[in-house]
Amino acid sequence: MSLFKSAATVGGLTLVSRAAGFIRDMLTASVLGTGPVAQAFVVAFRFPNLFRSLFAEGAFNSAFVPMFAKKLEGGGEAEARGFAEDIFAVMFVWLLFFTAVAQIAMPLLMYVIAPGFTGDQDKFDLSVDLTRIAFPYLLFMSLTALQSGVLNSLRRFVAAACAPILLNLVMIATLLFVHYMGWGDSAMTGYALVWGVCAAGVAQFILLCVACSRANMRMRLKWPKLTPDAKRLIRLGIPGVIAGGITQVNILIATMIATTIDRAVTYLYYADRVYQLPLGVVGVAIGVVLLPEMSRKLRAGDEAGAVLSQNRSLEFALFLTLPATIALIAIPFAIVNVCFEHGVFTRSDSVATAYALAAFAMGLPAFVINKVFSPGFFAREDTKRPMMFAITSVVINVVSSFVLSRYIGHVGIAVSTALAAWVNATLLGVTLARHGHFTADERLRRRLPRIIAASLAMGAVLLGAFYFTAPIFTDGHPLWLRALVLMGLVGLGVVVYFICAHVFGAMKFDELRKMTRRGPAPNSNG
Repeated sequence: MSLFKSAATVGGLTLVSRAAGFIRDMLTASVLGTGPVAQAFVVAFRFPNLFRSLFAEGAFNSAFVPMFAKKLEGGGEAEARGFAEDIFAVMFVWLLFFTAVAQIAMPLLMYVIAPGFTGDQDKFDLSVDLTRIAFPYLLFMSLTALQSGVLNSLRRFVAAACAPILLNLVMIATLLFVHYMGWGDSAMTGYALVWGVCAAGVAQFILLCVACSRANMRMRLKWPKLTPDAKRLIRLGIPGVIAGGITQVNILIATMIATTIDRAVTYLYYADRVYQLPLGVVGVAIGVVLLPEMSRKLRAGDEAGAVLSQNRSLEFALFLTLPATIALIAIPFAIVNVCFEHGVFTRSDSVATAYALAAFAMGLPAFVINKVFSPGFFAREDTKRPMMFAITSVVINVVSSFVLSRYIGHVGIAVSTALAAWVNATLLGVTLARHGHFTADERLRRRLPRIIAASLAMGAVLLGAFYFTAPIFTDGHPLWLRALVLMGLVGLGVVVYFICAHVFGAMKFDELRKMTRRGPAPNSNG
């Protein structure tokens, strides 16, 4: 299966997951709005979800996949399975201990992750209770991530990409039950949702257990031992988790600071959910597929092939990400209005969330570039330099968030997150180029300006169209009409962008078809 075929498979399933996630978030906004229970739930879900993102979306696998692939190539399936079982046992015991400690220390942890809640004892106590219930999700999802790394190394991407869909389906079912019971934005709803999160973690773990068993990679739980390979994975994995998960770390920091501003934590959460759609579909999909692809090529001594894969991945990623960025900046209010403004989610909530969405969107290309450049380090088992770059961007995020939030509130936090992403992407790209591990080829240099031009042309058309349709979103029209108009705007943007891309020479229609077919990726002169 080609790189782009695999990426299309993962991206397509991720799109299904994110679409289901959208439905989940629309229901959450309708039931909870942006009030105290919603804020407590966001914090409760964000903390274990941070670790899920760190592990399940490639950060842990940045160290595990190259080592597992090496075992698979050198010693065959039996040796690779033994290595995976050793890591599984160590992770299980450590995560069990970590979860137990977190349960006991949760009130103290809440002072760190939600310092702004300390002035409201009821909200603080509810956040502690909800986070305790949701926290075991971390245990199951971290083990699921290990199973995903095994399957991805075997080029079995489907089951791992399907797993997040289960979370959204369970949460949707829970929200429908809450609506049926008429609990509204009460604490009962918060408790129901976090129990749903925990149940979804168990369901995803079971799904991946079955998939690994079918791939002849069933991992038995045995007595944990810190083998030399396990110690090496820890040495590589800790920097890799920090570096690969920098986006989620920055979002957690944004959440922490946002708790000091009324309702900001929910504004940022809903905005984050929208821009995570293109990030997940494009960035995560490319990152998941590119790492094992580059690891195999580098082990075979094909340095040129590895660089070619990165060039085509970057071109493909930016081709899809830049128009999404421009669209999110051009019509954020229309998107938020349709997705969330119903039930107890108000007009003022929509406006505040839309500003945050536009600010987050400015960093979307950088988030995706990080996913493309990071495998260039991880495939070479270099996790320390990305970690240092990640720490640098975190420092910038913290400082700028504190400063900008004083002047432009929660929007300043979103701007800081985008700024930190650009700093990280720049450091990764410059370092790869300096060491000869990445050079933008002639095709990428020729096409990138054309992709930018096509995206800007689409943005201009969207702004003009929104100018004429704005009253539909602001004058209290029914949801079905607003949704229909938004779909029209999105459809118009897609058509205009692809036509402009074809006319400008950014990407021809037949090239897109070839990219998702079986076979080698297009060459650099295509």
